[in-house]
Amino acid sequence: MKVRRLHRWTIDYHEAVAIQERLAGQVVEGPPLARVGTVAAADVSGGRVGEWIAAAVVVMDARTLRPIETRCAAARATWPYVPGLLSFREVPVVLKAFRQVRSRVDLVICDGQGRAHPRRLGLACHVGLALDIATIGCAKSRLVGIVRRKPGLQRGRRAALMDGGERIGTVLRTRTGVKPVYVSVGHRIDLASAERWVLATAPRYRLPEPSRRAHQTVTAYKKEWAARGHP
Repeated sequence: MKVRRLHRWTIDYHEAVAIQERLAGQVVEGPPLARVGTVAAADVSGGRVGEWIAAAVVVMDARTLRPIETRCAAARATWPYVPGLLSFREVPVVLKAFRQVRSRVDLVICDGQGRAHPRRLGLACHVGLALDIATIGCAKSRLVGIVRRKPGLQRGRRAALMDGGERIGTVLRTRTGVKPVYVSVGHRIDLASAERWVLATAPRYRLPEPSRRAHQTVTAYKKEWAARGHP
């Protein structure tokens, strides 16, 4: 896949914040995404600064959820784990994996935030802008925002995630009686479509199937990488 160069990655904290604020204005929320042939997910397994981190991208048929292609990559972590700036740590290695993908990808689900971010530029937005493709942020925990009323316990129940009067995402129950996920727009999709595709790709488990497979793949890849003698 082609990757756009949005900025350089060797920067300090203040430059990173300024980049997020600039790129946030480039994110497109919408239009509704009705037709998806293939869906991909990316996941990262990381370490401390200076250690190797790994990324896996899994591409699946959107209807059958059968794997089509899997790609992995590794790189040195150049950023510490800083809440709100996680994309500067993880996006470079994610894009390295996406550069290897040969299949057409219609939608990407990222294990992280999209617009549900203090500066409205989470990992899913960053990836979406770099790939110029529809992306969804599907996170396991909340980074910012409040939920005035929790979603019901049944699969498909949802509640608005708000921040300062602005709707930034949805708390979505993907499995009855199980903790919800936090869904937000990444790029080139509306929130209703993001919710629909997260549910469609999570028929059995809490996480979308592409995300589950990406997590399993990157975990195995990281162990294999370490076994080769890398730190």
